[in-house]
Amino acid sequence: MDLLEYQGKSLFARIGVPVPDGRAATTAEEARDAARELGGTVVVKAQVQVGGRGKAGGIKLAETPDEAYERAEKILGMDIKGHTVHRVWIERASKIKAEYYASFTLDRSAKKHLGMISAKGGVEIEQVAATEPDAVVKVHIDPVMGLPNWLATEMVYRAKLDPGAARGAIALLKKLYQAFVEFDCDLVEVNPMILTEDGEVMALDAKVTLDENGFFRHKDFPAFAKEHVIPPVERMAKERGLNFIKLDGDVGIIGNGAGLVMSTLDVVSLVGGKAANFLDVGGGAGADTITNALEVLMEDASVKIVLINIFGGITRCDLVAQGVLEAFERLDLPWPIVVRLDGTNAEEGRKILGRVQSDKLVPAATMREAAEKAVQLAGGEVG
Repeated sequence: MDLLEYQGKSLFARIGVPVPDGRAATTAEEARDAARELGGTVVVKAQVQVGGRGKAGGIKLAETPDEAYERAEKILGMDIKGHTVHRVWIERASKIKAEYYASFTLDRSAKKHLGMISAKGGVEIEQVAATEPDAVVKVHIDPVMGLPNWLATEMVYRAKLDPGAARGAIALLKKLYQAFVEFDCDLVEVNPMILTEDGEVMALDAKVTLDENGFFRHKDFPAFAKEHVIPPVERMAKERGLNFIKLDGDVGIIGNGAGLVMSTLDVVSLVGGKAANFLDVGGGAGADTITNALEVLMEDASVKIVLINIFGGITRCDLVAQGVLEAFERLDLPWPIVVRLDGTNAEEGRKILGRVQSDKLVPAATMREAAEKAVQLAGGEVG
């Protein structure tokens, strides 16, 4: 579960990660009262589970309580990448001398925790990693041994942070790793981690993803979900038992198994397209599951084309094809569907697809061919 920034900061504060003082507000009046209580210049920050808030106008400085009121009034109700702002975080403004990046996550291939730090914070770290890979220091951490002081020190010095930030950054890294482990997180990320003009190192942002499998150890964590506003398409997918994540492209993806869906996303990107979603129908999906998945994607206006990529194991390709057939008969599908079937009963599945009387059905033999056809139909360039 992805937390809102202020929720992540509340967790950080529990174990001593330095964060700016702030208050949450759901109305402009509450924002003004919070600014008055904090005193001085504050930052009004939209609370949505998506990046790019600053570029979208969702983060504004306010020098007085009345300005905080005005800023909050404009930000509340904004739509940021499909997420409506229902809450703002009023935070005491910091005097920033330098911005850094720090995170901890799980590297499943290495079976270890992965710590990352960079002196280039406050920007998209993926872009930094792509253009200046040496600027992002990556360190594997044995989960049994934890993050010893010497390794945190090595991370900071290899990242070439300002000398005045070293001591505070080492301490913050150790606390951040403690948060990652103690709170059963999939990810903790701070971008930016800042050095203030007073020499303090603190977390100016907080991106925290909790592993819901660990909620039995944290009885208060499910309460975080009560403050999340789930977009209608995500709620519909959840009600139908589908694993769905909204993305910002236009190629709708349906696959069976998280690994296959992830691979499909990668191949779509490789050939010049952009996925609109991650949708995993799971193992053993039947005809109803496929029609349910297609109905969910019909609620997403950004989808221009749907790519169904099935590798039959437990899942039978003939049942998937039956679902596609039923969808064409029952639903007024607004876009073409590219279908690639392989594995169990694939031949039978292709025969069933042959009964579909529509030029909107586009068969494909391989994952790459399917991705290329989908991207072309979506109007993208195939590389």
